[in-house]
Amino acid sequence: MAEASETLEIEPLRPLEGPDGTLRGSNQASLRAHNERAVLSLIRRHGALAKSEIARLSGLSPQTASVIMRQLERDGLVLSGEPRRGRVGQPSVPMRLDPDGAFSLGLKLGRRTSEMVLMDFVGQVRESRAILYRYPRRDDILRFVSEAAHDLRATLPPALRRRIAGLGVGLPFELWSWVEANGAPLEELDAWRDLDAAAEIAALTGESVFLANDVTAACGAEQAFGRQPSADYVYFFVGAFVGGGIVIDGSLVAGRLGNAGALGSMPVAGPKGQGRVQLIHAASIHVLERMVEDEGGEGVDLWRRDADWTGLGAALDRWIATAAQGLAEAITSATAVYDFEDAVIDGSFPAGVRSRLVAAVREALAGMERRGLSPVGVREGTIGRSAREVGSASLPFFAKFLLDHRVLLTERG
Repeated sequence: MAEASETLEIEPLRPLEGPDGTLRGSNQASLRAHNERAVLSLIRRHGALAKSEIARLSGLSPQTASVIMRQLERDGLVLSGEPRRGRVGQPSVPMRLDPDGAFSLGLKLGRRTSEMVLMDFVGQVRESRAILYRYPRRDDILRFVSEAAHDLRATLPPALRRRIAGLGVGLPFELWSWVEANGAPLEELDAWRDLDAAAEIAALTGESVFLANDVTAACGAEQAFGRQPSADYVYFFVGAFVGGGIVIDGSLVAGRLGNAGALGSMPVAGPKGQGRVQLIHAASIHVLERMVEDEGGEGVDLWRRDADWTGLGAALDRWIATAAQGLAEAITSATAVYDFEDAVIDGSFPAGVRSRLVAAVREALAGMERRGLSPVGVREGTIGRSAREVGSASLPFFAKFLLDHRVLLTERG
């Protein structure tokens, strides 16, 4: 660690040219940046690669691959591993991403909680700060953002603070919508309607800000850092409101307006004969909050990180049954549009609740009319409660260093 810090004092963070992830420039600098991004993306995907493997997988010549690796090592973005000896020839040296090579801040701005994390270059959350509330007051949250960014930067040594690549923000589109479900005063949510969140947060923190839908960011985290075997899946994140994302052929599909996978708005059968409702009214945690409060409990306690939900009893059983039915209907509808191999379900709940919900969805799906539709598996997400924060924190990395990013994002600051 000491050697890395000494290097960082000499070498400032050098974001690779081009923010769009394609870098189809014709000049030499654009080509070099594209090749550097390609190499970093390969190492991220495989964990560690020798220069010969990098050349083979990237299509670069061995000489070009070596030149790029030397530059990335000088930049402090990669580290040499222990030599691996084969039967003949010189030992190969695997290269891996340096966890201290770059850092990012990731903010999830939600309807019940907001959290900011400090994440390193290999996707590990180093520190986090969180705030819990009944509804999102604009001034309170912006104050939290300013203080949390300052606190998280201070956890790094001064030399490593220069390695922060930016701040990714995941927030629901139309945070002010569904007032009746959110339980907030109309004027409090209306305060978000005309806010330029990226510009405001950039001014508060002094960081370059990258913005995405919160659940699209969660889906991006599953694709980038998760362990899903499929390259084609529809993704559900069950938060205060349920939302979704789409992965096709290994790429996160953001859509024409960045709102692809708005599965919370999908019509499903409502509980207790309510007719057709949107999925957010059947499979969101705010539904469970109401059930808990109707029984005299504190719904806000569901959002505490140490809450295990084991004492919820019959309310949790009813909610799982209702949510599973709605999710199974939404999965069936989604597979009528595209033949997804899997549906992946994650959320802001304990892992044991996620397992129960996934099992209930499988059971509900088995009882549905699916003639003419391809089979679809139902799997648990692998990131968990922090998926939105991790996905948000990955936005600066993909914007500045890597190739395989498909989230529609905006940079300000």
